[in-house]
This record gives sequence, C-alpha cells and structure tokens, in this order.
Amino acid sequence: MLLNKISSPFSPRLSSSGLTTSNQKFFKSYSSCCSILRDAHNSPLVLPQNRGTLGQNWDPRLPFPLPSDSFKYLGWCDIEEHGVRGNQLLCPRVREGPSEEELFFRKEEHTLKRRKQVTDPEKWEKRLQENWENCAELNLSFQDLGDLYQVENFKRILRRLIRVEKLWLVDNSLTDLSAIRLPRCRELNVNKNHFTSFKQLPKIPQIQHLSLAENNITTLSGISDFRHTPLESLVLKRNPCEFQERYRQLVFSNLPNLKILDGIPKLPEDCSPPDVSFFFRMCTIL
Repeated sequence: MLLNKISSPFSPRLSSSGLTTSNQKFFKSYSSCCSILRDAHNSPLVLPQNRGTLGQNWDPRLPFPLPSDSFKYLGWCDIEEHGVRGNQLLCPRVREGPSEEELFFRKEEHTLKRRKQVTDPEKWEKRLQENWENCAELNLSFQDLGDLYQVENFKRILRRLIRVEKLWLVDNSLTDLSAIRLPRCRELNVNKNHFTSFKQLPKIPQIQHLSLAENNITTLSGISDFRHTPLESLVLKRNPCEFQERYRQLVFSNLPNLKILDGIPKLPEDCSPPDVSFFFRMCTIL
C-alpha cells in the first residue's frame, strides 16, 4: 500500500550496523528530561539562603522570587542598555513606582538596590528618551493611578503630547483634564473614567472621533464647545445624560458637523423641529 511507503519523521531507520538511528537525539533528550523531573520530584525542595533579601511579596507557591521581581517598579526608560524611545511604544507603562517610604512599609526595600540618585544631566537624557513630543499614536489605558503623584506624572506626559493624533485613556479614574491641550488629536477614547461634564475634557480643537462611554456626565451643558470642531462621531453610552428628554435632537442641534451618535448615524427624526409647544403656551389678549 502507498501508506507503507511513506516514512514518518518518527519512523525508525536502520543504519549499516543494524541499529535504529532515526530520532536518537530526540529519545536521548527525552530520557534525560524525564530523569531530571524524576530526580526533582524525589528530592526535597532546597530554598536559597538569601531568600529574605530578595523580597517578601512573591507568590508563596514559588521557591524564590522571579528574576523580574526587582524590576516591577521601574519604568521602561529606567532600565539600562536599551535605545527604545517613547514614540516607538504604543502601550507603555508610565505609572511611577512607590516612594522609598512606601517600599519600606511594604517590606520591599530590596527594590531600592535598582534605584540610584538621578543627576540633572540624567534627567535631561530621560526626557529626551521619552520623546513624547513626537508620539502620534498612544495607548495609556489601565495605568492604575492610585496615588496623587501617579496622576501628576500622568498629566506631565499628557502635556507633552503635542503631536499625538490617536489617544486612548480608558479606565484611569480621570476626573479633570481641562488644563491639558492636545492640538492635533483626532481620536480620543476616555471610556470608563469619572468625568461629570464636557468642561472637564482636554482642549481638542481637531477632534473627529470622541468616545465618553461609561462616565458620569449628567447634562449636555458644555457640549456646544465642540460646535466649531470637526467632530463627526460621538459616543455617550451609559452616561446619565443619555436619558435626557430629546437627547439625540439636542446633541445634533448643538453639533452641526456630527454624523454618528452612539454608533447610530444621524436620522431624519434627529433633526430638531421647531418647538411648536411654545405657541400653545402663549396667552392671547383680546
């Protein structure tokens, strides 16, 4: 049969000496791996003597901390011997690590060994390496900004994004970015934050696509500030203002350039008609 003539990569072949030579290396390496696993299973677990000096918050199921444990509070630009710049990253971690006092409180002072006193020239080199000014597309979502100094460092980076065109800031517990200006931003996603008003958004004069889903915007007050922008698409799903009477008509009447609201194109009934009820409320004096 034809199947008998097809040799499998694992089918044995006889050498001139009569011994099977196919995949001998594979079986030898497989046997050695089994031997290592068998020996490791039978021998007691030996922990390193310096376990306590490497950290106190590792997974107790691990015999010792991972090699990356001492790097977990370092930013990407704090790691030596690499030439990566900020504008080359799409999803960088920009959240700073805890202060020295906080690390001592957590019993993680071992991470301080990786830190050193930064001089002014090194600060300038770090600023050049971040290179946020030339970043055109950036995702800074899920940064876990739990402390005030984290938020301040986050805003410091946002102020440098003078050329960014697409920016994602999802789920960062942001409340007010009114002091931030993004002059070239065309697409901004700030879903799942804590904005309560359009006035708290950054200055985005070139915005075309804006997503504000799952915030706490209660009214449409301030939406007219985007009247003179090229805004074409707006998402306000799961905001209290979505339940306002004549919600879609009010949004489209304030934003003449808007084409899509909450994923639905502008419909004929979205065009706000004259308020005829006003005439019925008028009194006629004879």
